[in-house]
Amino acid sequence: MWMIWTLFCSVWATSLPAMPTSNRSYLRWADRVVESGPEVHPESAYAFYSELHAQIAQHVRERPGVIQPEKIGQTLEGRPIWAFHLSNPRQPIDRKVLITSQIHALEWMGAEVAVDLISALVVQPEPGVQVTIVPVINVDGRLRVEADLLAGRNLYRRGNAAHVDLNRDFAEQRAARAVWRHILPSYYRTSPDSLSQPESRAIASLAEREHFDRALSFHAAGGFIYTPWAGAWERPNDWEKMHALGLQMQAAQGRRPYRLVQLSRFLFFFRGHGMELDHLYARHGTHAFLVELTRGGFIWTQPSSFRNYFRWYNPVDPAHHTAQGLSAALVLVRSWDRNVSGDPKE
Repeated sequence: MWMIWTLFCSVWATSLPAMPTSNRSYLRWADRVVESGPEVHPESAYAFYSELHAQIAQHVRERPGVIQPEKIGQTLEGRPIWAFHLSNPRQPIDRKVLITSQIHALEWMGAEVAVDLISALVVQPEPGVQVTIVPVINVDGRLRVEADLLAGRNLYRRGNAAHVDLNRDFAEQRAARAVWRHILPSYYRTSPDSLSQPESRAIASLAEREHFDRALSFHAAGGFIYTPWAGAWERPNDWEKMHALGLQMQAAQGRRPYRLVQLSRFLFFFRGHGMELDHLYARHGTHAFLVELTRGGFIWTQPSSFRNYFRWYNPVDPAHHTAQGLSAALVLVRSWDRNVSGDPKE
């Protein structure tokens, strides 16, 4: 009887998919992070960094063939930047989608949606589509905000450890041309040099290697679905296709959807130079979107929120807006109408 049981276990073990080395490396790292995380924290509606990775690690353990972690770079302070590739292992890949979030330190909403998206796709990956998700780009900045919350400090943080706005550090549409740059110069600033920070270089290198068909970056707050260009008033060549896809994303959000607009046109004097969606579209032809989660109206209706920088971007109850962000992202992943997004890659 013992020999039969041993044989059965051996056959069962060999039938399971082998866990890739990258998965094992990530799980060892995640175990250390989760163990060192705080037991309680003052923002119970949001996961701390260790809790985000506790959720992701569970998926990596349970579905190693569907989700594969990759360390795509490291932050200025040497912390790993993790991407997670999700796909149906039984289907060849002919389309690729990039989802990024938390490029700004205080904007936690995007990381919440990114992990929800991982949870959805690990159960039901889209056939033929590889979705790469980077839940937290600005790890150093995020962890500083966590330390602030635990210490009861109310500090405004946007950039990375070098105080650089990573969303103005990319290589395309950096030159300001609008006359308003002389009147409102703060709206037209970029980092001193393109791709000057390791976090933005990690995303740029990933895009250079993968050549994504579509991309979406989550921000907060605003209640917008933005298309390129961010740094120029004129329409990009693929504006009609991106606008049509944006309308599908908007329709999926149900009641009170976010407003769809070209980013440079949401205010007549605004331009966003050196932003990731312009970089992805200009360099790789990626149909790129930026979704501003929430509308920020709660800071006007709740006076205490106006004095709380964390609350500027993250409402007390994020459920409605995480659902809206997830709906938009799933359209980007699963809607492949040839009339909207062009023929799939050969």
